[in-house]
Amino acid sequence: MKNYKNESMVDVAYDVLLESGRKMSYIELYGEVCKKMELSPEKITQLISKFYTNLTLDGRFAQLDNNEWDLRANHKFEEVARDTRSSYDEMEAETIGNIDRDELDETEIEQEGLDDEEENGDESTEEF
Repeated sequence: MKNYKNESMVDVAYDVLLESGRKMSYIELYGEVCKKMELSPEKITQLISKFYTNLTLDGRFAQLDNNEWDLRANHKFEEVARDTRSSYDEMEAETIGNIDRDELDETEIEQEGLDDEEENGDESTEEF
């Protein structure tokens, strides 16, 4: 049996998925990694979010539906590629009207149509 104590968690996760030959839920994958690395209960609690971040950033892995994970090599590009444009559209829609006038120059204020607001007294004075 291989000694995983000095390996990175994502390298161990790679081996776990490779050996199992199947996709796994995040919790199952994390449990298998922790078992192979013989982590203490305290370490298991401490590292769960760091592992998720590292797994997300590592290009060898693909996050599938229902928070399941697998090796990217096991899937066609179309299966694992995420269209992030809709996320940016949602973010843009949420930020309309949330413009910090102090960060804009005069041209940007005119382009955004914000110059009328100040002159017409449309600025909100509501306190929170």
